[in-house]
Amino acid sequence: MSSSTPMLSASALTRRFGALKAVEDVSLDLAADQIHAVIGTNGAGKSTLINLLSGELAASSGTVRLMGEDITAWSQPRRAKAGLGRSYQRNNIFLPLTVRENCRLAAQTHAQHPWKVWQSAQACALSCGRADEAMERAGLAAAANRPAASLSHGQKRQLEVAMCLATQPRVLLLDEPLAGMGAEESERMLALLRRLREGHAILLVEHDMDAVFAVADRITVMVNGMVIASDAPGAIRSNRDVQNAYLGEHA
Repeated sequence: MSSSTPMLSASALTRRFGALKAVEDVSLDLAADQIHAVIGTNGAGKSTLINLLSGELAASSGTVRLMGEDITAWSQPRRAKAGLGRSYQRNNIFLPLTVRENCRLAAQTHAQHPWKVWQSAQACALSCGRADEAMERAGLAAAANRPAASLSHGQKRQLEVAMCLATQPRVLLLDEPLAGMGAEESERMLALLRRLREGHAILLVEHDMDAVFAVADRITVMVNGMVIASDAPGAIRSNRDVQNAYLGEHA
C-alpha cells in the first residue's frame, strides 16, 4: 500500500431504505495517524454511514476500500479480521465479566484456534497478551480484575474502545464515544483518542462540538444523508453553509 493511499475510503456511497436515501453519494478518505470527525444533526446519516463502512449494512451503490482493497462486498466479520474495528453508541460489553475477560473475548474472536479444543481459552497466550495490551492502551490496566458492571459510565466507554483495540485494528470507527460523559470523563476520552491517533486512522462520530474541534484533524459535515462540507476544522468553523445548517452557536 502506498503511503498516500487512504487507510479507508468511501466513494459515492449510498444506502436506500425504500424511497428514503439515508446516505447519498458520500465520499471520504481516512488517513493514517489522523482523526476524521463526522458531524451532523440527528438523522443526518452518520450512524448509517458507520454501518456501511463496517459492513453491518450493505451499500445500495458506491465503493468502500480498506488499505486500497475493494471490500464493498465483504461481510462485517471479514472486514474486522482485515483490520477494521468499531464501537457503538450504546455499551456493548459483558457486564458480569471482568475488564480483562471482556478484552480477552474480543481478542479471541480475532485470533481463533478451533483446533485446540483441549486448551482453555483463558490459557491462550496470544489473546491474553492482546487483552493486556489493549487495557494498557485504554487506561484500564488498574481495573483489569473488576467486573465491568462496577465501572463508571466513562470507564465502560473506555472498555468498549479497549475491546475494539484487542482485535488489533488499523482503522477505528467510533460512534459517539463521549456520549453521556461529564467534563472529567470526556477529557480522559479525548486524551485516549489523541494517543490512539498514532498508528490508526480514526473516524469519529460525535455531537460534542467542543470535543470535535479539540481533537479532529478533518471534519465532514452531513445533512439529510449528504456531505455539505469536508475540510480542516478552521475552514469548517467559518463555512457559512455549515453555520446555517448545523453549527449555529458553535461557529
